[in-house]
Parts: sequence; C-alpha cells; structure tokens
Amino acid sequence: MKKNYNYTRPKLYLPEYGRHIQKMVNSLIEIEDREERTRQAKAVIAVMGNINPLLRDTADFTHKLWDHLFIMSDFRLDVDSPYPRPTREELTVTPRRLEYPQSYISHKHYGKYVARMLHSLGDEEYSEAVSNAVDNIARYMHAKSFEYNHEHPNTEIVVKDIKRLSEGAIIIDEVTLNNLRNDYKQHLSARPQNGRNGAKQGGHKGAQSRAGKNQGRVAHSQRQQKSAGKHN
Repeated sequence: MKKNYNYTRPKLYLPEYGRHIQKMVNSLIEIEDREERTRQAKAVIAVMGNINPLLRDTADFTHKLWDHLFIMSDFRLDVDSPYPRPTREELTVTPRRLEYPQSYISHKHYGKYVARMLHSLGDEEYSEAVSNAVDNIARYMHAKSFEYNHEHPNTEIVVKDIKRLSEGAIIIDEVTLNNLRNDYKQHLSARPQNGRNGAKQGGHKGAQSRAGKNQGRVAHSQRQQKSAGKHN
C-alpha cells in the first residue's frame, strides 16, 4: 500500500482554503472553453466565500476572493474577471533595503555621540558655555568608563580620550583636571560606609551603651545599700 504524505503532494499556495479547493482551481486550468472556464470559476468563488461567511460584509470581499483564485492558479488562469487581474510582480514586491550606518566607533563604551559632540565643540570658539559642556562630557565619560570596566576610572585617561576624540582641539588644563578629581572624590566620600568601618562604629556604640547600663546598675545597688543602713 502506497502511503500519501503531505510533503509528497503538490504545494498549497493558500493553505487556509484546503487541498480540495486547490484541486478545483487546478481543474479550471484544464478547461479549454473560456466561457465554461469563467462560469466554473464563479462557482469556485462562491465555494471559497462559504468557507469564511463572516467576512462577507467586509469591504472588497469579492475582490480578495478573485485575487486568491489567481494566486492559487499560480497566475495561469485565464478567465473574465470583474476586477483587474493581478500580476506576480504586484503581489511580490521586494521591500526597499535599509541602509545601516557603517561608521567605525573607536571608543564604544563612550558611544558615537560623545565623539561627535567633542568634535563639534572643538570647532567652536572658547567660551564659558563650551567649558561647561566639556566638563559635563568629562563627567559623563567617567560614569561610562566605570560601567564598562567595573573599576574606578583614571582621570588622566579620560583627559587623553577627550584630546584624541576632539583631534587635539580640546585640551583640559590642570585646574579643570583637579576639579574633576575633587568632584569624583566627593562623590565617592558621600557613599554610605559599610563593611569593617560600619562594624567598628556599631561595636563602639554597643560598648558605650553596655557601659552606661553597667554604671546605672552600680548606682542603683549603692542606693539600695544606703537605704538598708538607715533602717538598721
């Protein structure tokens, strides 16, 4: 007995209509009389519409059925259609290829926009606004360097990167460099202290509280002894 598997059968162009509808469309191509072929095509359109009766009230429902009929015939069916006959090129439009930027990013952890900003600031005349912008970019580069390397960034490396990305147009002086260092150290010192220092401080406070409780107990026992001596 020969087994009939789906992968050995002809291809279904629109599987939602099933194989029986596909066989009916294939039989339409073999009809030689054009008028008879058109009449049988309208009958197949009616059967295709009965498969999805809920879509009859939608716009251009019959137009879609005729388009599906031509697609299932692989655009080989020649009948008198009430709608313009679609072509393979119209239904298989190739989308426009997107052009992706191929620019090289020398410092990926800073991003390409940092290099663009430094390059544009290098062309500007020196002013207080430009100086503040460079300081803010330097602090931003500090943060990104810490996120990327998971260690405290070196300020001198950030200054060299600014000079390299600006093509030598921006050079940070010693005053700005010291301000960046002070701001960074102040940011680190503002963090809450944990670990051994916190444990030492907690232990010192606990010792003071225990010493105060012991002194209170000694004073209470002395008062009890004095009151007992008076009664005697």
